[in-house]
Parts: sequence; C-alpha cells; structure tokens
Amino acid sequence: MFEEADNFADIFRGGLPYYLLLTLPILILCSSNPVLASSEFAVHRMTQFDLNGVSFGCRSSSLTLEARSLYSWKTARHCIVARLQDMTIDGLKEIRQKAGGLVLLLPQDVASMSGEEKDHINLLEQAMMAEAISIPVYFSVYNPELENIIDDITRSTSVTNRQSHHNNRAGGDSALSEIFNFISANGYQVVISGASHMANKNGKIPIIQGELAPYKQPKKSAEVNLEQSSKVPSIVIAAHLNTFGLYNEYPLNVDAAVLMALADIFSKLHNMTNAIPKYRLLFLLSESGQILNFQGIKKWLDENNQLQNIEFVLCLDTITEAFAQAEENNTLYLHVSKPPKESTPLSNFFKYLKIIGLKYYNITIEGVHKKINLADKVLAWEHERFSIKRLPAFTLSALSSAKSPTRNTIFKRNETDILQHAAINAKIIAETLSTYIYSSTVLNATEGEVYEILSGEMQINSTLIKTYLNMRSALHNNDLKNGFEKYLQNIKIIYDKPEGRDPDFMLYEGHNANLNIYRVKPAIFDLFLTIGICCYLTSIYFSIQLFSLLYTMICNALPRSSTIDFMNNSHSDRHKFKSN
Repeated sequence: MFEEADNFADIFRGGLPYYLLLTLPILILCSSNPVLASSEFAVHRMTQFDLNGVSFGCRSSSLTLEARSLYSWKTARHCIVARLQDMTIDGLKEIRQKAGGLVLLLPQDVASMSGEEKDHINLLEQAMMAEAISIPVYFSVYNPELENIIDDITRSTSVTNRQSHHNNRAGGDSALSEIFNFISANGYQVVISGASHMANKNGKIPIIQGELAPYKQPKKSAEVNLEQSSKVPSIVIAAHLNTFGLYNEYPLNVDAAVLMALADIFSKLHNMTNAIPKYRLLFLLSESGQILNFQGIKKWLDENNQLQNIEFVLCLDTITEAFAQAEENNTLYLHVSKPPKESTPLSNFFKYLKIIGLKYYNITIEGVHKKINLADKVLAWEHERFSIKRLPAFTLSALSSAKSPTRNTIFKRNETDILQHAAINAKIIAETLSTYIYSSTVLNATEGEVYEILSGEMQINSTLIKTYLNMRSALHNNDLKNGFEKYLQNIKIIYDKPEGRDPDFMLYEGHNANLNIYRVKPAIFDLFLTIGICCYLTSIYFSIQLFSLLYTMICNALPRSSTIDFMNNSHSDRHKFKSN
C-alpha cells in the first residue's frame, strides 16, 4: 500500500481509512466491557401461601433489574437492595405498589439491638405478612460483601443528591453536571436465578399423636386395655411446630421442646408401679400454627369427633417471648374463651398453676378472657379450635395478646436465655400437672398444701429441651416420630392435604434461590458511548469523502513559495523511497 502511493495524500486514498473505519470501533467496543465485577449470594424468597382463598406473601419470583437504594429508586425498573432495619412500614407500602423488586439484608445480631429497634423489626415483619405482595421479595442472611454493596449504592446516591442540590443552588450548568455524574458513576444489576413460585399441590401438614395410658398393656391384650383406657378421664396436651415464618426458616420451637420434656417426665411417672395415675394423657403435636389457622388441629378434630371424658385441653403457644430477657419474663398468661366455673377441672388446674408458679419461681399467672369471633378469618389461639367443639380448653403463653408482633417472628434472642426460661416454664407446667393428677383432694387456696413432686431424677431435663429446640418437620426426618415412640404409646400420624377444589390452604415451592449482583455502568453511559462512536464514524467518513477538498483548501491557504517547497519535498521524498 505504501509502495504504490505517489505522495502522502495517496495513503488516504488506499485501504487505511477502511481499516480504521472497521477495526477501531470494534476495538473500542471490545475494550469497554460493562461488567466490572459480580457477586453471588444465597437468598430466601419470602413465604407464599393461600389460606381460605386469600393470598399471602410474595407472589412472584423472577427478577432482573437495576439495583437502587431506598432513597434513589423511582420506577418499576428498579430493585431496592437495603437492610431490613432501614425499612419503614410506609416505605414498604410504596415499594409494594411501585417498585420492581426488593432484596433485604437481615441483621447480623438481633439480640444486641435496642428494644426500640426490635419493636420496629417485629412490626415490619408483621406488616409484610399481613397481605400479598406482587413483587419478588428476597432475604439474605447477614453477609459483609452484600452490606458493602448496599453501602456503595447508598453512598453513590448521597453524593449525586448532594451535587445536584449544590448545582441547583449555584445555578448554571447543573443539568450538564448531573449528566457527567451519571456517566462516571457505577451501577449494579440484580439477577435472581433458581427460583419459582409453583403451587405445591402435594404439600401436606402432619399431625402426630401419642398417649400415656394409666394401665399396663400386655402385648396380647392391647386392644382390650386400649378400650379400657379410653374410658378413663383424659387430659390433652397440645402444641404446634413453627415450620416457617417471614421466609422458609425454622425458628426455635420451644413449645414443641417443652411438650417433649413433659412426655419424658410423665412416661417415667407412668412406669412407676406405685404411682399409677388416674388420667390418660394424650400428647398432640401439629405442624401448623396461627399462620395457617391451626389447620392441623382442625383436621385432627374432624377425624376424632367422638371425643369423650376430656377433663381439659392444655395448649402451649409461645411459652417464651422471643426478645425479652429471661429475668424479664416473669408472667404467664392463661387464655380462655370462657371463664371457668368454680370447682371445675380447669378452675382447679388454674389454682394449682398460680400457687406453684409464684411459690417456686416467682412467676405470676394471669387469666385472660377472650371470646371467639367466628367472623375472623384466623383464630387467635389454638384452644379456640377445641372450644368450638365444646371441649374445655385453654392456652398457656408468655404473651398477653394474640396480636403480639413477636408471636410468629423468625428472630430470637440468645438461645441460652430461651433455654433457661423454657426450663422454668416446663418445670411449672410439669409440677402443676403432676399435682393435679396425683392429688387426692381438691386444692384449697393455701400454699401450704402444695408440695414439690418432681425432684431428683424426675426433674425437667434441660438437655432434652435443648435437643428438641431446633426440631424439624416430620416430613424431613424422623426425629419427631422417634421421640414420640420413645416416650409414648399408640403413636399415630395423620396428614392434612389441600383439597382439589377450594382448598383450605395451599403452600408454594421456590424457597431458595441464588442472587447475582453485577457491577455495571449506567444506561446513560451506553448512550454516551454510542454517540461518541457515531461521531467518530461520521468524522472518518466525511474526512475520506472531502479529503481532496480539504487538501486543496490547505494548499490555497499556504503561501506560494511554501507550496512549491512542499511539492518539491514530496517529489524528492518519493524518489528516495523508490531508490531505496
């Protein structure tokens, strides 16, 4: 190409401009890779379920949007990435209606937060579970890298806002400054993979039961003795597992752990030949609490509609409060749908409970009366399911109200404090039950007539409570069934499944997913780069097309002597190049 050129201008008439025209833009595009970094996190999709035809929780799962902070998002094209404690209930309402997605980083240590911060998180958690949310919502356990990304997004937003505010006050080229700020800033792209929200039509709720009969059951005559024991007055002890909350995470199941500790204690008492009780104890554990309107107990009652000789039903629900310290939890509440009449079994048990709690552990027992409102979509307490069937029942809880925001929380305080308070409450319940069962006379309202029964080897085993504190569903392993078979007899498991038409409940799949966050340039950077490339190509094109005119203009602009020298130099350079 250079050998065939007669002068400098011939070079531009050859192939070089075309090489520049094609190669240089390709190099620019290849060198400007928009993805600077990427990070991957394991996240949990917010719980999704239907109850009596009403939808709750997150209703979608797909997410590919630009990440924005709580203070900079504007449209449905933005996904908010923020800390859970930074959210507000009013902000949640706006995000639910207008944003495209929400990713929340859970706190690192809720137990160390102040009381005001804990109350805020509980109220926010309750508001999120109150109704359906159409946008995808995901939660991530605390991760320093994700926290740094949130800080970077928030910091970029703050700097841009400050610069915009300064330019608006100063006047002049504020719009131009904002454009350059957007071009130079870094952004993040949020992509969720591996999630779905398909209905789990095969989902089911297990309900497991076992009993302690007051008679020994020889292997050959088990049916006869079982029929005989069914005629004995019965006491039902019921609890439920919390299998999910704000997302598909197992909180500490203190109520179930206390129930297993009671089964352990009374299995030992029933095996003592000199302490045969006069009651049949029936232990009942379902895997659906208030969130699913106690569907498990409803199923069990429908299949056992001929219950007879039930003295009372004791339900355990939030026997320890989630965030209160052990020394602050000095009150237990006995919730009833109808105040018990004097000298009834429930009234006598209540008397024992108050005296034993105050005498040994300085725990105050208070009665709370709340009528059943059948118009409510969700019942307040589990005992209301039994009360509707006209069975005497009550709930023992550390909460004074069923609407307490800590009731279904996935957050918890230090496990040691929970274990300590659970052991104390289990001791009170066990002492009260044993006193009621083995007492030969009706209690008078005097403390002197109450004696400690469970001592020495018969004390509540704190290690056993700790073992069952993180109890899982019977659908996932056999720990629950094995525990029942170890302490109780006549074990039976039934399942509550969604009906084909108009099901009472429906669970959904797609709990776990992967969150990918890519660090990218903003969209305006692509526009700026496109404009730059177009300007470059346009200038190259017109330079080639008008080069002869430009060359003539340059020659005419120069003095004639300079033009002759320039031409002579060009000819001499050409001869030297050919001779070489």
